[in-house]
Amino acid sequence: MTTDKQLLDILKKTKTIAVVGASTNAEKPSHRVPADLIAAGYTIIPVHPKADEIFGLRAYPTLADIPGSVDMVNVFRPSAEIPDITRQALAINAPVIWVQKGIFSDEAAQLAEDAGATYLENICLGVEVKRLNVAPDSHAK
Repeated sequence: MTTDKQLLDILKKTKTIAVVGASTNAEKPSHRVPADLIAAGYTIIPVHPKADEIFGLRAYPTLADIPGSVDMVNVFRPSAEIPDITRQALAINAPVIWVQKGIFSDEAAQLAEDAGATYLENICLGVEVKRLNVAPDSHAK
């Protein structure tokens, strides 16, 4: 179980978040949560295999296509896809893999642990940012 202090530490260290499964549909949580993260001051990189742009930002088809590094990979995909996405996140040296509410993978958790990455699952990133009141100025730009 992750403590609030651990979550706060992760959220304060995080600047850039790749969002796998970011949606172009404003009605879906996979659109609303990243939009809220942008409003909170985070840099979001949408990852979507077919979209060129989401939130007015360039979208990339895969994590491997992102130029530069990310501090976190936030995942909105079905549980069956999580181990492969975790492998992709580890391949780009993402230190934190945050899997959204209702999504679980023991295999992905083990992969991340073996690689020394932080793995969080079944937790809504947007809810935690709001609940812990992580303000835009609480992390460096």
